[in-house]
Amino acid sequence: MRQGWMPLVGLVADDLITSPFATEIIRGLDGAVRAADMAVFAMTLGGHRSIASILDEMRRFRPRAIAYAAMYHKSVDLPPEFADAVGVMINCRDANDRVTSLVPDESGAAIEITNYLIDAGRRNIAFINLPGLLAGELRELGFRQALEHAGIDGAGAIVLPAVSKAIYSDRAHSLVSAHVQELMIGPRRPDAILCGNDRVAMEVYAALRRAGAAIPDDVAVASFDNQVEIASRLDPPLTTMALPHRAMGRQAAQILLAEDRAPVGVQKLPFQLVERASV
Repeated sequence: MRQGWMPLVGLVADDLITSPFATEIIRGLDGAVRAADMAVFAMTLGGHRSIASILDEMRRFRPRAIAYAAMYHKSVDLPPEFADAVGVMINCRDANDRVTSLVPDESGAAIEITNYLIDAGRRNIAFINLPGLLAGELRELGFRQALEHAGIDGAGAIVLPAVSKAIYSDRAHSLVSAHVQELMIGPRRPDAILCGNDRVAMEVYAALRRAGAAIPDDVAVASFDNQVEIASRLDPPLTTMALPHRAMGRQAAQILLAEDRAPVGVQKLPFQLVERASV
């Protein structure tokens, strides 16, 4: 440990602590840091507190290193004077690419789950996505690429927004039920629906049941995130792509505790396919 620093790793948590499944980032980081006989302390960014004020406050504890973690994958514009203070960004990236960043491979995950549906014999796949989010944009890109590679019209694929607002939130007015109803009576009735996250999948399940469709016999359903309290309790249990949150936390610790600073760049970590019974 460098002289003058305490055996601590500081974590600026952008609403992360309030997220029931993104806390896997903290678990992964904490486990790896404790193995090095150090500890993690976190401060939550929210309300009127700026990134600069949080980092100033955190530095008073003289941590060995500082990480910045976000609840969802996004770009963050760090103040220039603090870009050097942050050793790694987790589940987000610096808007100016000045900091080493660990992010989920959203496009890769979409390619994998779409190929999984295609390999299961599904060809008319609709995607109810998350509007206004970087994750949704990248997942749509991977979805269309996988279709094109399989000889299916990716550009003409059905991609619909899960909510009425320009930016997805679970508090926005949902369009899922209406979309499913229209899909099931329309000319391009899907044999699979890919969902932007497990909450959307939960709504898709309910809408398909109202339409008299069986999962997966009539329509397969797949998703992203692996929010276990949802995915494992749906009937049938949901096949979904698990976010690499814990792996990002562990890798962040390795970067922060290394003697040499990691090269600046964006590292994409793969999702894990969790096969259940919805496909």
